[in-house]
Amino acid sequence: MIKKIDISINKNAENILEIQIPAYKVEAEIIGSYDIPPLKDTIDTLKQCGETFFGYYLNEELCGAISIKVEDDEVDIHRLIVHPNYFRKGLAQKLLNFIVSKFEIETIKVATGSKNAPAVSFYKKNGFQNIKEVTVNEQLSLTFFEKKL
Repeated sequence: MIKKIDISINKNAENILEIQIPAYKVEAEIIGSYDIPPLKDTIDTLKQCGETFFGYYLNEELCGAISIKVEDDEVDIHRLIVHPNYFRKGLAQKLLNFIVSKFEIETIKVATGSKNAPAVSFYKKNGFQNIKEVTVNEQLSLTFFEKKL
């Protein structure tokens, strides 16, 4: 089941971190850089991020989440995270489909580490187009994707 998460509640922010940190550690290993902002998040930074969170729950356990910001008719995905114990079970797809069906939007945007082959493949499979690549430092570059609906 997917439901909205009130990130202003400490326990909810803590639950997000419990899936975010392990998920982004896997990404960090893939891209070869642990200097990624989601690994530095705290309960306070999550509570202040201004994102709207939705969680995927199995038997009351938070297994994945997506966070977005909506502006006009665009959705910007800031996080699409699945706990490593639930990788390759379709949760990311269900969370993405939920956002597409829930909001009256024309465009969805997202960015991921350019070397994160599973994420890049996921977005391409879902019809996202590569818009640009930005080099953050010699170890890290980001690929920005966009999908018109």
